[in-house]
Amino acid sequence: MFNRIGIKVAAKVNLVLLLVIAAGSFYVIKQQSASLEEQLLERGKIESIVGAKLVGKVIEEAVDNGVFSINDAFDTDYVEIPGFDPPKYHTRYDFYLDKAILALEDEFLKDESVVFAVTVDTNGYLPTHNTRYQNPITGDQQKDLVGNRTKRIFNDPVGIKAARNEKEAFKQTYYRDTGEIMWDISSPIYVKGKHWGGFRIGFSLEKTLAAQAKLQTTLIIIMGIILLISLLLVSLIVNQSMRPLEELTEIASDLADGRVDEKIEITSNDEIGRLADVLERLRVSLKVAMDRLKRR
Repeated sequence: MFNRIGIKVAAKVNLVLLLVIAAGSFYVIKQQSASLEEQLLERGKIESIVGAKLVGKVIEEAVDNGVFSINDAFDTDYVEIPGFDPPKYHTRYDFYLDKAILALEDEFLKDESVVFAVTVDTNGYLPTHNTRYQNPITGDQQKDLVGNRTKRIFNDPVGIKAARNEKEAFKQTYYRDTGEIMWDISSPIYVKGKHWGGFRIGFSLEKTLAAQAKLQTTLIIIMGIILLISLLLVSLIVNQSMRPLEELTEIASDLADGRVDEKIEITSNDEIGRLADVLERLRVSLKVAMDRLKRR
């Protein structure tokens, strides 16, 4: 009987424990996922701000060194390069930027979450894309759309907002024409105090979600191990706590069968100890009554 009670008590305690740990796990996972997302977003913001300042400095130095004039730096007379769809363009400064900022932009791709890191003017013109997006032209429009994206004008709603944005670390959700979904984080580029364009960081949501999923899996495994250990310990402790009751049950059974000679030891002051005291007084009363009956 007490084994059944022990099982019931252990089951109820474990159920409550399961609910508490599940709720705690959900909260921790939610908080940690939000924290991870915030950390990744903060990293993207810093990268866009740093990129914008570096590119602005490169263009200003080119103007100061006579590489091209300030008017050339702000050239918007885009000269179309024949034979491309979507079209590509040259400006009076793009050849220099191909040499001056390509390595700089590629440095940001060392962060595995960064899909692209590019410079665009206020119209969305992108003079120099990352090396990974300057593959040789194949003639296959779909392959070239992904593999060669330099010198295009990205004036889609997200692209034009990023190009004309004048706030640091401006975040948008970007549905790229290659089918990818990512964060677009942009910061303004200034040349001689005038807004030139923006530095755009494409931050992979896929990798962000993968990092969150990895974190969630790790936390779930940890919480599962904690729960398993807790269940085993609770069951063990409940069963150990029920043993004195089992012993008192056997003693009560002996009293009912008339075995009243063995003194009941009281080993605690809790409820079990008080129950043992009651049974001891009952044993004494029964022994006295039985001794009286024997003398008659």
